[in-house]
Amino acid sequence: MLIYGRNPVLEALQTGSIERVYAAQGIEKAFARELEELCQTADVPLEWHPRIELDQAVKTTQHQGVVAELPDAQWSDLEDCFALAKRRSEQLLLVLLDGITDPHNFGAIIRSAEVLGAHGVVVEERRSAPLSATVVKASAGATTHLPIVQIKNLPRLIDELKDQSIWVYGAAGEARVALGQLDFDRPIALVIGSEGDGLRRLVREKCDELLRIETKGKVQSLNASVAAAILIHEVVSRRGL
Repeated sequence: MLIYGRNPVLEALQTGSIERVYAAQGIEKAFARELEELCQTADVPLEWHPRIELDQAVKTTQHQGVVAELPDAQWSDLEDCFALAKRRSEQLLLVLLDGITDPHNFGAIIRSAEVLGAHGVVVEERRSAPLSATVVKASAGATTHLPIVQIKNLPRLIDELKDQSIWVYGAAGEARVALGQLDFDRPIALVIGSEGDGLRRLVREKCDELLRIETKGKVQSLNASVAAAILIHEVVSRRGL
């Protein structure tokens, strides 16, 4: 799987998720030195090629002179999420996505979940962006460090999680309960709905509680990936108090 662009490649190099880097001959010396140093530190092979070969490899000229090869993204099992929480001696924190079909949002949520300390991201097979190179690029390589799980039926999964004493909170702008009113010192699954429609009716009904992020501006809604980051950060921060 290939990703491209200076920021995505440099960030992925720093997380240790890259197998090989391809750079365009003739890029400016300062960036070339930075790239060489990062590749050497990460023990990642660096190859120099004519720019046209990079154009052909990623089918665009907008790669900024650098392309990186990552392992193909793989779906994980739900048990991998439980195992990660156990390995860290932490209470479970899952992020369930209900209809996030934009790959940039999907990747950004995965990135936030990995950086902030969640134990997995779960999507429904028919209502999600595929685990593509665009998602991997937007996640800055976080897909290689966090379990990403695909399931058949999200409402059924919510029932199964609740049977295991995992509390399920759905994000909804019109919810009566504010984020600061809830107790997060328990195993939790956060549910994030789609940009346009939010949570489906059945998913909403399955949640133990709907919660809202309090806002002060005239624009009342947040981008799904921003909302997810705020929610994850709040849960992790409150648990640490």
